[in-house]
Amino acid sequence: MTDLQFRNKVTWFSFVFSLLVIWLHSYNAELFLGVTEEMEKVYRAERLIGDWFGQIAVPGFFMISGYLFYRDFRWEMLGVKWQRRIKSVLVPFILWNFIYYLGYVIGSRLPGVAAVVGKGVVPFTLSATVDSVLHYTYNYVFWYLYQLILLICLAPALYPVIKNRWSRVVFLSALWILIEKDVSLPLVNADALVYYVSAASLAIELGGGSGKYNWIEGPWSMRQAWMGAAFLGMAALSYAVGLRAAFTPCFVLCRLLAVAGLWLLVPGDRLPAARDFMCHNFFLYATHFAFVRLINKTVALMFSASGWEPLALFLVMPVLTLAISTGLGKILRRLSPKFWNLLNGGR
Repeated sequence: MTDLQFRNKVTWFSFVFSLLVIWLHSYNAELFLGVTEEMEKVYRAERLIGDWFGQIAVPGFFMISGYLFYRDFRWEMLGVKWQRRIKSVLVPFILWNFIYYLGYVIGSRLPGVAAVVGKGVVPFTLSATVDSVLHYTYNYVFWYLYQLILLICLAPALYPVIKNRWSRVVFLSALWILIEKDVSLPLVNADALVYYVSAASLAIELGGGSGKYNWIEGPWSMRQAWMGAAFLGMAALSYAVGLRAAFTPCFVLCRLLAVAGLWLLVPGDRLPAARDFMCHNFFLYATHFAFVRLINKTVALMFSASGWEPLALFLVMPVLTLAISTGLGKILRRLSPKFWNLLNGGR
């Protein structure tokens, strides 16, 4: 692949992951059906889709971010890398958390809307504002960005470890043990480190080039396709073992293998150029939680459900959310390009 083709493939994967993650936040069976036997059937169907597809989205984001940060990395590039991430990650993190907080403050005081918000009257104080911005109190899905910011800040400590093969193996082995023992690290999640460091290690090992043996950026072949299919098969097996044995590392391994398998299966040099709306996946990720909650709660208040209607709404939720996000994005980009640039992380 050329560098342009590689970037295009990254955009495609980021866009698809942004759609898949919507399913994780669209469960609505109990909201519509209450705690009933029918609810259990709908909920199991929704969880089946969410667990098989949605669960790979955030690990995929971590892996893409880790690979891109350490692609062709050198110490003298650290300042430039950090500067870019301030614009693409830190500023949108702060801005979106404040927007969500302000939205809850206003919505909790509006008749009719307050019932949909369901948070009571949200206090509007300096301490509440700071807490909501720093701890994503009203924007739960940004836990991923919070973790990513920490991982980016840890670059001076991570790079010497993952640059050396032996220290990398020891470090990753220690992380897997922590996951197996269910030991929590301060601030950073061990599984997030596994996804991020695994991809970062590939970037360092392969050098970010597009040579023949670089399966990340090199030319696609049927051999890669078979490898990808094998990875997906191992991911499914790992998931099955994890369910049977209740063994957490199996689920982490499943997501890691699934993302790698999908990357191998898709020929990046044959993908069509990503459409304009696909380049706004950060805006989609940032807005989807609000739209999903608004749609589910509004429909539940307006209509009663007695069957599989909630599942139908669940299935089309990514399409509905994409349509709303794309339309709103076009309006914002036309009215205020600079503000739009901040909201979309300069993408």
